[in-house]
Amino acid sequence: MSSAYILANVDVTDAQQYEQYKKLSTIAMQAHGAEICVRGGAVQVLEGDWSPDRVVLLKFPSVEKAREFYASSEYEAAIAARQGAAVMRMVLIEGV
Repeated sequence: MSSAYILANVDVTDAQQYEQYKKLSTIAMQAHGAEICVRGGAVQVLEGDWSPDRVVLLKFPSVEKAREFYASSEYEAAIAARQGAAVMRMVLIEGV
């Protein structure tokens, strides 16, 4: 079984409302065994034209566990709280 990662690039449009999403998403991460690798740290572009705003990188023990996190009732509550507060771009990546 290989690890899996969720990589998100977030454009926060309402910082105050986004705080509620952060609280609820933390609950979901804890409930589903996510390891937080990156959560909003400084970004330095090394190549190309990608200039992400806020980057989040989560590690899971498997693709299945990452999918369970994303489909969970805990994360659904976080998604609802995020509506109107951010534009989310998120991918699931299979690790090695």
